[in-house]
Amino acid sequence: MGSGTWRKAYGALKDSTKVGLANFNSEYKDLDIAIVKATNHVECPPKERHFRRILFATSAHRPQADVAYSICTLARRLSKTKSWIVALKTLIVIHRLLREGDGTFKEDFLTYSYRGNVLQIPQFKDDSSPLAWDCSAWVRTYALYLDERLECFRILKYDVELDRLLKLPHASGKAHSRTRSLPLAELLVQLPALQKLLLRLIYCQPEGAACTNYLVQYALALVLKESFKIYCSINDGIINLVDMYFEMPKYDAIKALEIYKRAGQQAEKLSNFYDHCKLLELARTFQFPTLRQACPDIRY
Repeated sequence: MGSGTWRKAYGALKDSTKVGLANFNSEYKDLDIAIVKATNHVECPPKERHFRRILFATSAHRPQADVAYSICTLARRLSKTKSWIVALKTLIVIHRLLREGDGTFKEDFLTYSYRGNVLQIPQFKDDSSPLAWDCSAWVRTYALYLDERLECFRILKYDVELDRLLKLPHASGKAHSRTRSLPLAELLVQLPALQKLLLRLIYCQPEGAACTNYLVQYALALVLKESFKIYCSINDGIINLVDMYFEMPKYDAIKALEIYKRAGQQAEKLSNFYDHCKLLELARTFQFPTLRQACPDIRY
């Protein structure tokens, strides 16, 4: 039996053992089984029915103990595994819960993450094969993106991906992100947070064998979807910043100029990231936006 086949068999055995042990947990048996099966060693995305069971357990109308147990179990699954497949599927489940779950879940996960550093896994590696090595690197990068996503949510007090576009009274019918109408003080806080998030997103470009792996591309598609809203929020914020630029105090103008310059650099990096993604299989389902710098050059 080859090493790859042996590892698959061993992974399947571990999964079935965990499912068997979960049957002895009368209180959270169904949830434990759903988490194990959603994050098992099979190299395919988490099955929808298992994810839906976890989503239900973390919804706002469930007891707080259920939500806490779900977060704790996912965190333990991520911290203990040596398999890139299990780690990546656990991150995918967490990412989808952040995207599709109730707002209270984000708050709870943020609290737990701050206490336990759930998404900080710099030492994680699976060196069982060249593919596993390359995918391990991407898993670490993906975890950093999700960690930054939570930090951005903490600073903004809202999820940029779920934020509704608004029509401004003086605008020409086009809907904008809320950054288009923020006051200066909030804008100078929110734009750097969004730019840090966008940078983490751009770093999610896979390399080596990870580029063509289906499971990596599935997770990358979730990341890619969020890039559109993040870039739009930054762009609208830059327009707002420029509108106020010549009336702001010098200290604020210096910070605004740094933000503006960074936005131009990131637009170029994001364009390169899109060019790379367009070569991947996942690009067939995406319509990539044309990236343009928001305004002409400004100086103080």
